[in-house]
Amino acid sequence: MPPILSPVPQGAIDCDLHVTVPSVAALLPYMTEAWREMIVSRGTEGLELASYPKGAPIACRPDWRQAGDLAGLRQHALDAFGTGRAILTCLHGGQAVHSEDLAQALCGAVNDWLVDQWLDRDDRLRAGIVVPFQSPLYAAAEIEKRAADRRFVQVQLLASGEMLLGRRYYWPIYEAAAKHDLPIAIHAGSAYRHAPTSVGWPSHFTQDYVHQTMGFEAQLLSLMSEGVFNHFPTLKVVLLESGVSWLPAFLWRAIKSWRGLRGETPWFVQSPGDLVRRHVRMTVQPFDAPGAAEVERTIEHIGADDMFLFATDFPHHHFEGTDVLPPGMPAALIRKMAIDNPMATYPRLSDPRPNASGLRETVP
Repeated sequence: MPPILSPVPQGAIDCDLHVTVPSVAALLPYMTEAWREMIVSRGTEGLELASYPKGAPIACRPDWRQAGDLAGLRQHALDAFGTGRAILTCLHGGQAVHSEDLAQALCGAVNDWLVDQWLDRDDRLRAGIVVPFQSPLYAAAEIEKRAADRRFVQVQLLASGEMLLGRRYYWPIYEAAAKHDLPIAIHAGSAYRHAPTSVGWPSHFTQDYVHQTMGFEAQLLSLMSEGVFNHFPTLKVVLLESGVSWLPAFLWRAIKSWRGLRGETPWFVQSPGDLVRRHVRMTVQPFDAPGAAEVERTIEHIGADDMFLFATDFPHHHFEGTDVLPPGMPAALIRKMAIDNPMATYPRLSDPRPNASGLRETVP
């Protein structure tokens, strides 16, 4: 179908587009016989373990809920916006289970499923590597396993896991990612090892949803203060679905405190503002600002046009029709965040046809 009229430029790169594993049963063909037998014998093959479950109807837009196959994705998320490339984000419970071995099996199967069901069937699609970050050694091994397929363009983590992501426990993941020019993508979500607030468990989903911002703030400060960006100077971190409007206030407080307290972290020699602008990128859906004036002011306060990445966040419910861009987004920034910034953030997007052998179906 021809693209629907949209302010998004043709050939835009969608940096956060979701696909969902329908059930654990869909992953069985990609698992070893031992794991298949264990899952089936325990009756857990019917579990969804994924985002947008059927029992949560408001988790995504009603008109997009049925667009779960490739044809629906093409119609509603690719062709509708004239998308040139789209990076798939597959949120899955494999990153949250307690068993490291089960996590390794599930995440590996998810990546095989992504290749077989999506990447091999449309040249426009790329994906993040779903890693079992419960075990950094297993996660690094999964990165090494997938690195040769350059359609995998980033490493995917959750915003809230076992501990703060700056801790040296996680550095094997960053070492493997930096080795292969793969940004670290941190997506909203939690393994729920800890309460999503700093003072205990909330009573309502609204509290959980709003407090996701706290997780991003904590992880960003951890990455800076633990020295991750010093040790891995080429590493990029992409915040997916984090909202944007919290960043200026966070940076103001972080810079103010860093000036007085940086003696305890002598490697933390650059201002938090400089580190974030150099190493961090953010998707702009959702933007979390009430109107055009607030959007413009937030962008001005952040002061780095190259930080923003276009995303539809399909199939979420943050906007109607094709009105995917926040109000007040400067015209000069739209093309930059839709094409130029993603190309600069993801080195692998420059490959014209990476790992194209064996494609069963391509874009006409």
